[in-house]
Order: sequence, then structure tokens, then C-alpha cells
Amino acid sequence: MSLSPQELKARMATGLLSFPVTHFDSNLDFAPKPYQEHVSWLASYDAATLFAAGGTGEYFSLGQDEFPAIIRAAVEAADGRCPVVAGCGVNTVRAIADARAAEAAGADGLLLLPTYLMSGTQAGQMAHVKAVCDAVSIGVVVYNRATSVLTADSIARLADDCPNLIGFKDGVGEIDLVTRIRTMLGDRLVYVGGMPTHELFAAAYDAAGFSTYSSAVFNFVPELALKFFDAMRSGDRVLMDDILKRFFYPFANIRDRVPGYPVSLIKGGLRAVGRDPGPVRPPLSSATDADIEELSAVMEASQMADAA
Repeated sequence: MSLSPQELKARMATGLLSFPVTHFDSNLDFAPKPYQEHVSWLASYDAATLFAAGGTGEYFSLGQDEFPAIIRAAVEAADGRCPVVAGCGVNTVRAIADARAAEAAGADGLLLLPTYLMSGTQAGQMAHVKAVCDAVSIGVVVYNRATSVLTADSIARLADDCPNLIGFKDGVGEIDLVTRIRTMLGDRLVYVGGMPTHELFAAAYDAAGFSTYSSAVFNFVPELALKFFDAMRSGDRVLMDDILKRFFYPFANIRDRVPGYPVSLIKGGLRAVGRDPGPVRPPLSSATDADIEELSAVMEASQMADAA
């Protein structure tokens, strides 16, 4: 049985969040068995929530016919060890259809991803969010990013109108805006950092009062991701800086070479640790062998530093 919106909100605030990649076979079809093995492996770590079919899970490339099976597979694999939140978005009609499908598949909540192409007005964006919240009973986290950027006033009005709006995630990076939102709404929402490779921004968001963040690298280096998160929570800036220098900055240098690598290189990292998730779907391109070898060297150097 799914968590109530308030139960999900409380659970999300307790620890690190992550987005499992979605596994495809050589024909680019969904591969349920390795996907479930991966989700089960991630759920064995101390993750507060897993976001199925989110940005790192290539929601933008999934068909509506396969989406419910992916969410159901994630819920089954997590097996109650951690909540599963499903991505939804593109437009209001598609978002509502996927939201309802995710709820029927057993998801504990929804991450409302940006709309396609058009940003619209604040009134239009608010109507979009409210329509999705009204369509389901599970908790909803709204994601400020790209075409969908709500102001603090808009978020506050939505929180008044939508009891199941339980979270705000930011991928814009305007600290003054996120601080205003968190200050205005207080503990009404759970606040999630969502910048690409958010560890690079974690200290600033932590200072702004954000409860947690989502980690893409948790997919292939979960111990390191948790170590960094725990260092942030304990205020150990020395350890945070050390991990940034020996892993996250070198990782970001590779990631920034190719459009789409914030997703493709995560799958490359899984290949590097012997957990091949298959290729990415077009329009993305899979990480090159040379870049994966370089990432492997970064991981090996980081592990050697830990052992020293």
C-alpha cells in the first residue's frame, strides 16, 4: 500500500534520494529483469526515496504504453524498503495519464517534470500543477527546471490549494528564489535539491535550508554518494571538499564534454562497475569506451584514496 502524502513527505526528508536508470536491451526495449535487479540493489542501501522513470531514468524517451510496467517493476523490486516516486510530465494530459497510471502501479508519489517546449504564464503553470495534483491522491513534488519555473508566490498558492503537494525540487540554481520559497513555506513542503550532479551545489542548498537532494551517481557509487551526504549532514566540510576534488569535479569534467552525458555517463558508470544497464535511447548517445575508461580511473583513484 502506498504511503500517504504526509508519510512520503516525512520519509523523503530523512536521507538521500536517487533516480535509477532505466534498463534497455540491444533493441532499445525495456529490460525488466536487470532493471529490477538494479532497483533492488539500490534499495538495499540507505536511500530515502527512489524516483522511477525520472530524468536520469529517461522519462522523456519512454512510451506511455511501457511506462506503467516500469513503475510497477520498480515498486516490486523496492519491495517496501524505500518509497518509489514516479516521474510524469510533458503536458497536462500526458502528465495526468501517467500520474494515474503510476498511482495504479503502486507508486508512493509523483515528481512533476517540466512541460515540453512552452513555459507559459504563472497562471497557466499553476493550473497545470493543480490539475495533476487533483487527479491523484498520492503526494506530488513539483520540479522547478527548464520550461517550468514557478515563483514563490505561485508555490505558496498551490500549497494552499493542493493538500497532496508535499515537495518542491529545484534545478534552476537561483539561491535567492529557493531561499524565498523555503522561507515563505517553512515546513509545509520537503525541499529537494535537483541540480545536475547536485553534489557540486549541495553545500549552498544545505545553507539555504534544503532538506535533501537527489544523487544520480548513487546509481553506480552508492557508498560514495552516501558518504558525501552524511558528511554534509554532519557539517564535515573537509571531507566534502576532499570527495569533490577527487571524484565529483573529475566526473563533472567528463560529463560536460557531450550533450546528454548527465544521463549517458551514469549508465557508463554502471558499465564501469560491471552492472551494464544497456544503451540510452535517441536522441542521447551512449558514453564512449574512452570516457568510461577515464571514469573508471577516477573511481579507482578515489577508492585508493579511501583505502590509504
